[in-house]
Amino acid sequence: MTGSIAAIGAGLAVLGVGLGIGKIGGSAMDGIARQPEQSGKIQTAMIIAAALIEGAGLFGIVVALLGNG
Repeated sequence: MTGSIAAIGAGLAVLGVGLGIGKIGGSAMDGIARQPEQSGKIQTAMIIAAALIEGAGLFGIVVALLGNG
């Protein structure tokens, strides 16, 4: 039973990461479409934010898998 609970926790972490990175990507595309001259700054901020979300998601997966083991 604990393995399935860990899988649910890891799945929720991955779902949150996917939604967060998708929202960042969509917002960045909107920003670049509105201000093409700022595309470099927007892209840099997008990559940094995506990396931070990815790190938090990995932390969530590790906690989910180790917490129930």
